[in-house]
Amino acid sequence: MSKVFVNIGLSLDGYMAPEGMTMDNPGYKNWGAKWGALMGWIMNQQYFRENLKFGPGGETGPVNDLVRSTTERIGANIMGKRMFDQGEAAWPEDAPFHTPVYVLTNEKREPWVRPGGTTFYFVNDGPERALELARESAGSRDIRIAGGADVIQQYLNLGVVDELEIALAPVLFGSGRRLFENLRDPGPQFRIDRVLDGPAATHVRYVRQ
Repeated sequence: MSKVFVNIGLSLDGYMAPEGMTMDNPGYKNWGAKWGALMGWIMNQQYFRENLKFGPGGETGPVNDLVRSTTERIGANIMGKRMFDQGEAAWPEDAPFHTPVYVLTNEKREPWVRPGGTTFYFVNDGPERALELARESAGSRDIRIAGGADVIQQYLNLGVVDELEIALAPVLFGSGRRLFENLRDPGPQFRIDRVLDGPAATHVRYVRQ
């Protein structure tokens, strides 16, 4: 059966994104530089650069292999409307998912088909329905909860997240969107399954007990 997993970058003080992160105001509180510090590790990976058509070059090695294996296991993605809205303005025409993507939203909208195998479906019936549709699409592959923080929290509260893959970057935001809040008590329990040290982030996989 498909696994449901979260795969995100996180600051040392627990934020997924800096305060004010919006494409409408890229200079607000210098969020662009903060985001770059959080996610700079992946921008240098050869597989990531190939996947987003950034051109040749990039690092190879264990972290690059991790990026490749994570991407190749995904059969469907789920995200929130805020993440979609920001990505719609920034993604290339060939959006970087190459799977069905289910967007949790109140907006009524027809599927948005992009080149390269990405189709965005807009789900108005809540997170459980989105997960049901994602399971149907993913087949034997896994389902990634892409974000944002509130969407990940919803799936943690549903108790359906099998794995957390966190790239912990040595940066401090001080404010922004926290990942681990608004969670039910008792919350799901996880154990450490793998730790991979890199120069710009420590990659930890937690699996549900």
